[in-house]
Amino acid sequence: MNPKLIVLIAAAVFLAGCETADCDHVMRVSVADQKMYVFKQGAPIASYDVSTSKFGLGDGRGSYRTPLGEMAVAKKIGAGAPLGMKFKNRRETGEIVPADAPGRDPIVTRILWLRGLQTQNRQAFDRGIYIHGTAAEHDIGRPRSYGCIRMRSHDVVRLFDTVGVGARVEVVPGSLQSAIAKTDDAAKADESPKADEAASKSDVVQKTESIQKTTEAPKASRAARKPHVTKTPRVAQR
Repeated sequence: MNPKLIVLIAAAVFLAGCETADCDHVMRVSVADQKMYVFKQGAPIASYDVSTSKFGLGDGRGSYRTPLGEMAVAKKIGAGAPLGMKFKNRRETGEIVPADAPGRDPIVTRILWLRGLQTQNRQAFDRGIYIHGTAAEHDIGRPRSYGCIRMRSHDVVRLFDTVGVGARVEVVPGSLQSAIAKTDDAAKADESPKADEAASKSDVVQKTESIQKTTEAPKASRAARKPHVTKTPRVAQR
């Protein structure tokens, strides 16, 4: 079947399923900022630092790149798992890996598996592109992943509990302003160009301040975790 037709069908199914899917939330990931902005019905409600691919942007098989464009949460995995729970092949291993454990870089805590809705990201699901927790929290805020969108464990739990299956994810290469501006309505026909431009700039500033003031969950005390760490060779994860 034509790949473009497959993507169109997937998009149609996604839209048709809004009665049961989460159509209220949108996550926008800015590669330039290495941040995720979460919106509910168009209003910003949270922001998180993330880490996209160190290999750049794209959807080629074996490229380890982060795909651009519109995707959706296809599956949520790990509900109720403790912070730091290691996953292998999307299954809990029983091992708890603390944040920034030396030589460790597994997928931990939660997984939101993404499905591409456009031709440019149609392989995302088969490639195993996730939003997930990482033990290598010191790398958050810089492009260090193998294609996935990494988050701190506390942050990915909050996101996991906020959004549902079907929630849209948009990965954009631009900065905060370009990501936020996408939520603004088209200019009203009866407004002058100058007034339009001023209003748009004001909206961006206000929304930026609102997002930046969003309270993020505090980091858990490492002393309180007392996790069991198995000394195994480091294996690259996405």
